[in-house]
Amino acid sequence: MSDSQQPRILWTGRHLSILARGKWEYVTRNTRRPAVGIVAITDERRIVLVEQFRPPVNANVIELPAGLAGDVPGAEHEPLVDAAKRELLEETGYRAERWTELATGCSSPGLTDEQIVLFLAEGLTKVAVGGGDASEAITIHEVPLETVAQWLAQRGGRVDLKLYAGLCLAQAEMTRRSGESP
Repeated sequence: MSDSQQPRILWTGRHLSILARGKWEYVTRNTRRPAVGIVAITDERRIVLVEQFRPPVNANVIELPAGLAGDVPGAEHEPLVDAAKRELLEETGYRAERWTELATGCSSPGLTDEQIVLFLAEGLTKVAVGGGDASEAITIHEVPLETVAQWLAQRGGRVDLKLYAGLCLAQAEMTRRSGESP
């Protein structure tokens, strides 16, 4: 990699920094750790989704429960599945008995170097109210898997596309396990 390809820091904030590589500007998280997203499926075959206000789009957005790894003081190197467990409990009030890592990928490679790891969480037990931490106002939705596509279509486009990717990956994993052909 030549010197012109080494990233330059243009600005640093509390959680994010803006870098430039050559002429391309992009955002990076200061934790330098992947984010985690959770496809949480109840025993009744309902997917647990969250809805929260997102200032960049000035609207509520339907999403998978998700969050950052390593953003808790003292747990900067926590395993990604532990971050997923923490975020699922914090945002939805659920604990999961079984965890499967589904995929790792770039969240928005034209904008950020962030990666996200998607997990399937099953064997859910409701143990708390959920709704996020003190800085969040999260609404929890439990939607039947067989009607989630129609339910999401009614949300007017305010859906995080990672949710669709997570759904496809989770359904493929559950189908693979059941021995059915996809």
